[in-house]
Formats: sequence, structure tokens, C-alpha cells
Amino acid sequence: MPKMKTHRGAAKRVKKTGSGKFKRMRANKSHILTKKTRKRKRRLRQSDIVAPSDAKRLSKILPYGA
Repeated sequence: MPKMKTHRGAAKRVKKTGSGKFKRMRANKSHILTKKTRKRKRRLRQSDIVAPSDAKRLSKILPYGA
């Protein structure tokens, strides 16, 4: 059986935590920041955990973690 290939696009965006969950950064922090509140921009700096429904799909395309 050949090795499975890792989806490189997903691997660059997601990291696997020690407990096996997937960690991602939040969207909407790249431009048009003047209309967003300070509180919202601070929150967008923090990482987030991927939803369980998406984590199942990620585990298939990232067979060896990320």
C-alpha cells in the first residue's frame, strides 16, 4: 500500500494539537480593518479550534497530522 499524500493547502492552514484537535487562525483580519472594532480585531488575533464536523474531513486529508 503506497503512502497517502497530505493535502498541502490544508497543512499550511491547520496544526494538530497535543490532544488531537485541529487549531486554525480566524478569518477577516487581512484588510478593511478601520470599520472593525478594537475588541473584534483583538479577538481575530486568537487561534480557534476547528468544528468537529470539519475536523472529521481534515483528518482524512491530513493523514499524518499537520
